[in-house]
Amino acid sequence: MSETSTTFPAIATVEGSNPLLPIVSLWRREIVRFYRQKSRVVGVILSPLLFWLVLGSGFGSSFRSSGSDQRYLQYIFPGSLLMIVLFTSIFTMMSVIEDRDRGFLSSVLVAPVHRSAIVMGKVLGGATLSAIQGLIFLVFAPAVGVHIGFSDFLLVVVSVFLMAFALTALGFTLAWRMESAQAFHAIVNLFLIPLWLLSGALFPVAGASGWMRWVMRLNPLTYGLDVLRTALFPATAAMNQFSLGTSLGILAVFTAAILGAAFLMVNRRTTVSAA
Repeated sequence: MSETSTTFPAIATVEGSNPLLPIVSLWRREIVRFYRQKSRVVGVILSPLLFWLVLGSGFGSSFRSSGSDQRYLQYIFPGSLLMIVLFTSIFTMMSVIEDRDRGFLSSVLVAPVHRSAIVMGKVLGGATLSAIQGLIFLVFAPAVGVHIGFSDFLLVVVSVFLMAFALTALGFTLAWRMESAQAFHAIVNLFLIPLWLLSGALFPVAGASGWMRWVMRLNPLTYGLDVLRTALFPATAAMNQFSLGTSLGILAVFTAAILGAAFLMVNRRTTVSAA
């Protein structure tokens, strides 16, 4: 068994070619691959649903959010929606590792397309999937007394897509240099799960201890979740830690920063190892 290392130089695009074609092709490939794996679709929806029901029912009688009479099933609903977006976004990007192992990534790297198209195609595909899966979860909103108006629904769509886009770009950035799916899972468990836990999904920022409150305020997902709470529970919006404009602004900056990091990583000279 020998290991060879092939360095792929930057490839110029072909004159007259449609720059959107590789993006759309990779986007469509991500969508088709995901929905062909029925177990993944079912797992992405059912796991957060069970989590929401079990935790919401278990803590239902002992939780009051920031002095309000909000039930825990209501409080944890946006966090469960965020969990769907997080899991779908991150684990969809395992396809980067699979594509490298199967040789597909090498073929794309030597194709006469700009490497930014690889980022946009993969990230758009994963973000579309995670946003759709998250929005599907809204069918359970009436069960906790949430009836969303049109303007609030648009706000939910914007916040969900921004979080999906940011998390998918983060997953892509992590997976790009990973050698195995096992290493990717280890990073997810070590880094991304705490990112969700410290977003205010399980307990409010105001109720956390001093140092943890600062960690939660540094977490970009805290602001995305705050936007979701504002859209889903307008009556309690006055008790949110941050204004709507501040939360949307920080979430947009985080999304742009992570996407920029993915562009920079891919457009550097890339080494792909093959056994």
